[in-house]
Amino acid sequence: MRQMILRSLLFVAGIGPAICTGVQAQSAYQNPKAPVDQRVSDLLHQLTLKEKISLLGFISPGVTRLMIPAYVWWNEGLHGVARAGEATVFPQAIGAAASFDDQLLKLEADAISTEARAKYNLSVAQGHRLQYLGLTFWAPNINIFRDPRWGRGQETYGEDPYLTGRMGSAYVRGIQGDNPLQLKAAACAKHFAVHSGPEATRHSINVQVGEEDLRETYLPAFHTLVDSGVETVMCAYNRVNDQPCCTGKTLLKDILRNEWNFQGHVVTDCGALDDIWERHKALPDRVTVAAEAIKAGVNLDCSDLLQNDALQAIDKGMITETDIDKALTPNLRTAFKLGLYDEPSASPYKAYGADSVNNDYHQALALKMAEEGMVLLKNDGVLPLRKDTLKTMLVTGSNAANVDALLGNYHGVSSTMVTFTDGIVKAAGPAIGIEYDLGCDPKDTTHFGGIWISQGSDVTIAVIGQTPSVEGEEGDAFLSEAGGDRMSLSLAAGQIAFLKALRKATTHPIIAVVTGGSAMDINAIAPYADAIVLAWYPGAQGGTALANILFGKSPSGHLPLTFYKRISDLPPYKDYNMKGRTYRYFDGAVEYPFGFGLSYAQFSYQWALQPVATYSPKDTIHFGASIGVVSNKGVGAPVAVPQVYISYPLVKGKNMPLKELKGFQRVSVTDQRTVSFSIPLSSLAKWDPMLHKFRVYPGTYRMVIGENSRDEKLICTFKVQ
Repeated sequence: MRQMILRSLLFVAGIGPAICTGVQAQSAYQNPKAPVDQRVSDLLHQLTLKEKISLLGFISPGVTRLMIPAYVWWNEGLHGVARAGEATVFPQAIGAAASFDDQLLKLEADAISTEARAKYNLSVAQGHRLQYLGLTFWAPNINIFRDPRWGRGQETYGEDPYLTGRMGSAYVRGIQGDNPLQLKAAACAKHFAVHSGPEATRHSINVQVGEEDLRETYLPAFHTLVDSGVETVMCAYNRVNDQPCCTGKTLLKDILRNEWNFQGHVVTDCGALDDIWERHKALPDRVTVAAEAIKAGVNLDCSDLLQNDALQAIDKGMITETDIDKALTPNLRTAFKLGLYDEPSASPYKAYGADSVNNDYHQALALKMAEEGMVLLKNDGVLPLRKDTLKTMLVTGSNAANVDALLGNYHGVSSTMVTFTDGIVKAAGPAIGIEYDLGCDPKDTTHFGGIWISQGSDVTIAVIGQTPSVEGEEGDAFLSEAGGDRMSLSLAAGQIAFLKALRKATTHPIIAVVTGGSAMDINAIAPYADAIVLAWYPGAQGGTALANILFGKSPSGHLPLTFYKRISDLPPYKDYNMKGRTYRYFDGAVEYPFGFGLSYAQFSYQWALQPVATYSPKDTIHFGASIGVVSNKGVGAPVAVPQVYISYPLVKGKNMPLKELKGFQRVSVTDQRTVSFSIPLSSLAKWDPMLHKFRVYPGTYRMVIGENSRDEKLICTFKVQ
């Protein structure tokens, strides 16, 4: 892996062919107005075998004689253009999921692709074709966050397949634009499939998972994104039921290509092909892996294995040049749709420049997403704060002025980062006396700062929680004691002790703000705080967003995952069976259920239109709810997030979920608001383990509308014949 990155850095430094002259302009592949498939066919006929193979790696050297420029396919844009200088830093994906706002996420992704085009234009104009400044994003991560120990869960849209599919599809549509023949940028659904920790064994684990869990939990979001036109799918490091994800027939050929009719290109996770022979030992050597990967449907390799070993596989008769053509074709199709091989002047996005990066509009989007994603977990009436009653405030805690606590992993950098302290100071204004103190070290349980200041402050805001140094990807979360994962739900001992010391010292209100990307044991600090806000990793405008909520903007975020009471309530981490996991299969006591989130308002619910009594499997359920405001202590119209859950009939021999999210909306409510829903019965189909296909089971179904997965505002039943 280090050698691969070094090669990339050498390329970035300027090693690699550039566009040159010498090919007749009449070639079809050079004509931006020609049909994409015609351009692909024409270029394939002009490339030599070695040139074709050279284009199967993520560091593409280009083909000078054909005016094909060098290009690095590896780019990151999970919550903003990452690792490439100035860019808008949006909230981490888990925080975006907490907004339950797929329309806003589409706008965010559109802004990300705008910045990508601008940065690409600027770098190409300088003769640079650099890693992380391209147009092929290896995001979103739509793996199901099945276990809170997974450090990379922060990159996902949570534990629910339906929410993940809706949010992931919105991201894809925003990144790629509305014209499938002319991509603004390319998105990638990763990691295909059944991949969510442990980080320490991700390169060698053989995940054993039943057909029902595979089809009903781990694959639906991928299917949704394929149906939404995602350009790329990334195969994962692990094996699934003995088959390596990047050479196995079941996932890549049978399901992705043949069943779902995926038309884009498949890229490997970085180094995944070497894992197959070195760690999984599923195949004997690199040459065999190269042949099997190409036959299985891999198109692009995030390493150099295909570039170095595919020719030898041909020489040994394992594959043919026709197989190489078939593998390369989707890559070329993507390249042409992005305009990678065209003159910059031909691009419809050529006008994007420096003023398209981290501009006021994009910062406003980042602020709105951060506001919508923050979750109010507790409020004993102290929030919202009123400036006219405050004289003094203390802002403290190990994350109060910590930029890392805004970022999460796979992040960009911004010149407009607003820490929590900065945001509160700005919002409070110069008439309120505010002091800042670091307050605590996460590991020190006896030495604290700011305690005496809190005694004289009208309110203390303590910002604690996780940072990406203790949870994240293997190798990146360098302070993690479990290779990037967390083996406990506990907050740092020093932070808990600090909250206890503050509570002992002052009778004035204490507001705890918690950062992080996963479930945590909030009960450990709940007795010592009058209000608790979960801020996630909220991006560059996180400080402003928090301040806006503290001073009156009604919170509207809802948890996209379950907050369990203890890790011991869960199955072993390496067990991928869904029994006992997530709100869909866990019926024990929890700290906070999936979908939970308080508001400064209280809402009433009534049926506006109930489902009818009986349906056939081909019908669509139409129904609606009338939502009213009972009380509102916030500023402006509050936002309700009604969630629709379905429970299934019991079927012998079938492991039905306890309930499933099948609809949600965000609605601003001033007085009374009617919300309409439509749910096709086909979306309630479950996998038949005997017939090995989806079907809608007959019987009695239960529908619940509420504000979280355990809330029951409206209830009805209906039958499917």
